[in-house]
Amino acid sequence: MSFDHRTVSAAEFPDWMRAVGAGFLRSSAGPVPEEEIAVRLAHADLDRVQGVFDAGRCVATFRSFAQELTVVGGATVRADAITAVTVTPTHRRRGLLSRMMAKDLAAAKDRGDVVASLIAAEYPIYGRYGFGPAAWTTEWEIDVPRAGLDPRGRVPSEVDGGRLELVDGADVRKLGPALHARLAARQHGVVSRDERWWQRNTGVDVPAAESWTEPFYAVYRSADGETDGLITYRADDNWGDRKQPLNKATVSGMIAATPAAERALWHFVCSIDWITTVRTGYRAPDDVLPLLLPDPRAARVVTQADWLWLRLLDVPRALEARTYATEAALVLDVRDAAGLAGGRWLLEVSPSGASCAPTTRDADLTLDVAELGTLYLGDESPLRLAALGRLDEHRPGAAATAEAVFRTPLRPWCPDVF
Repeated sequence: MSFDHRTVSAAEFPDWMRAVGAGFLRSSAGPVPEEEIAVRLAHADLDRVQGVFDAGRCVATFRSFAQELTVVGGATVRADAITAVTVTPTHRRRGLLSRMMAKDLAAAKDRGDVVASLIAAEYPIYGRYGFGPAAWTTEWEIDVPRAGLDPRGRVPSEVDGGRLELVDGADVRKLGPALHARLAARQHGVVSRDERWWQRNTGVDVPAAESWTEPFYAVYRSADGETDGLITYRADDNWGDRKQPLNKATVSGMIAATPAAERALWHFVCSIDWITTVRTGYRAPDDVLPLLLPDPRAARVVTQADWLWLRLLDVPRALEARTYATEAALVLDVRDAAGLAGGRWLLEVSPSGASCAPTTRDADLTLDVAELGTLYLGDESPLRLAALGRLDEHRPGAAATAEAVFRTPLRPWCPDVF
């Protein structure tokens, strides 16, 4: 069958949004409210919004936007952030996603983006386009009574001279960007947040179709008055069978720029009267949270999943942007079926910097660009990939060298979904 694949116009945007809703099973095939269309259209770069049309009706969607990704060592690289990817169930298995992906990645390469990024709704989809899972996420549920925190004791903020304060959304829009920038400077895997992100996540211009309940916001200020932490949470209203409060606090975000702030904010949310359960939201897999509790078993893992997926578009710029803890040289033969980032590269690293250039030397390792994306932020083990047959070792010990080169002591973490 012949389908019309094109960039979406403003006039076609309502139909495109209808297809997004149908693809994500969020709404029927009916029209999208005009208010929601206006809000979303105002913040969409239509040059990066694609659709596939069948007899004038949108049956597949794709959008991307500019993003900055923090890599190992604190530098940032330009990323092509991909979102709103859907194919209507009646039009699956016809190559529509492949068409849209190829166009977007080629444009990103031409723009000079270093990587492409996405959050995968399903694991098997994106590996064939050169993406690999680069950062994982974990969510805990805390049984507050079991945690062992003494609600009568002094909270950490009182001990170290800091203080906690409830604030509102306007305060968060003022304080949040600088606090997030401090997090991004030290945590690889963090992605940028623009002004619209802060507005949308504090209730400004939220479409009527998306119900908005104002959360609680608490900030931690150190003894010198610096805002070092922010936590956002909502609470339910559950009095239980015995008519006593058994409420759950669900954290939707927490940024801590210092260990003191992290300790104080988690202690705070676990000591609120009536709260007997805390759901942490998505955190780094090696988050210290459980060990902040007298009984770490009170924090039960409820989610453990791949999260941020990366696809390298410029291997030399990507590998030169991050830092390395050892001195070594590796020849990487990178395979890329799309022809965007493949080649044989000599990577030379040391704690003082890195260089990556084309070479004709024999390869030490051969791997797909998706596997290089998985290794890029330091979370996955080259030795494990070799054992799985996903990385070919041509020189004995090369996988062990790659282990020392790529792995990081702390795991990457992306706090956001996009």
